[in-house]
Amino acid sequence: MANSKPDEWHIRHCMLYEFRRGSNATTATENICDAYPEALNVRKCQRWFVKFRSGDFDLSDASRSGRPITVDNDILQAIVEANPYQTIKELSVKLNSPWSTIQEHMKQIGKVNREGVWVSDNLSEENKVNRSSICNLLLQRHDTEPFLGRLVTGSKKWVFYNNPKRKRQKPSLKKTSVSKLESGLNLRKVLLCVWWNTQGIIHFELLESGQTITEDFYCDQLERVNRALINKYPALANRKGVILQHDNVKPHSSKKSLDKIKELGWEVLPHPPYSPDIAPSDYHLFKVLQDSIDGEKFQNIEEVKNALLKFFDEKPPSFYRTGIKNLLSRWQKVIDNEGDYIID
Repeated sequence: MANSKPDEWHIRHCMLYEFRRGSNATTATENICDAYPEALNVRKCQRWFVKFRSGDFDLSDASRSGRPITVDNDILQAIVEANPYQTIKELSVKLNSPWSTIQEHMKQIGKVNREGVWVSDNLSEENKVNRSSICNLLLQRHDTEPFLGRLVTGSKKWVFYNNPKRKRQKPSLKKTSVSKLESGLNLRKVLLCVWWNTQGIIHFELLESGQTITEDFYCDQLERVNRALINKYPALANRKGVILQHDNVKPHSSKKSLDKIKELGWEVLPHPPYSPDIAPSDYHLFKVLQDSIDGEKFQNIEEVKNALLKFFDEKPPSFYRTGIKNLLSRWQKVIDNEGDYIID
């Protein structure tokens, strides 16, 4: 017996479901009308499919009649990496966007939810083997030649001007109407680039949103890091030799950058792609930093800088030493996990 016609909202969800299955508008209309006769016509379905193909997955009428709600993938990624335990609903409230739009953009930035935690969905079997192999080699090297005291680790993190206090409880449905003003404030951000070792912060910089890190700019950054090293830790810079750990993005791995690292007399530590779980900044420094600025609102980049200086200076050397030395146990966990992610 045929079902009665459902409400419009449900039909829109059905169209989105068919679109994601790979159906065309005609097939989608037929499938939906099999369950709900006369609930939809092909022309209407075609209009929605054009909308979906443009990347707009908002199912509300407001988005159809006006400018579609968009989500900045950089901002979404920064929010998720600051707190990977957030739900789709919490992210929807924070970014003032429909859950379906958030869900689609999570796919675009390569995030998948595993055991309630958002992690990168980029690990092929080859990636897992590579991670296990590199971690095994690093542990073997450290057994015969302890080197963590020579390590300099560098990474980047978005820091927002407005940092609402994070809440773990399920948000009320009434909270979904986030004001445009509050949402806009949340989008202001600067990029923190930081280098540190077992003794503390070596150097950090703040870049305005939109500033691009090219290979030339990265080489200039490395020169500034080297000058800071010579000033703060001359024994490491001049005698022991720096081992640099950074990710494999293009500006870091270009020939020009590698030549610069060689010119400085540094060595690059092997680091597998898609591996924030074995990057000390991601699993240690940035988590504690984000906790410290939760609830803070900054008016300008100088206020952000002062807050970071205060945070870095207040941490004892043992904080930084622990973050680096935890690499040993985390490399072992990757091996135990057969290359899969560490879920903290």
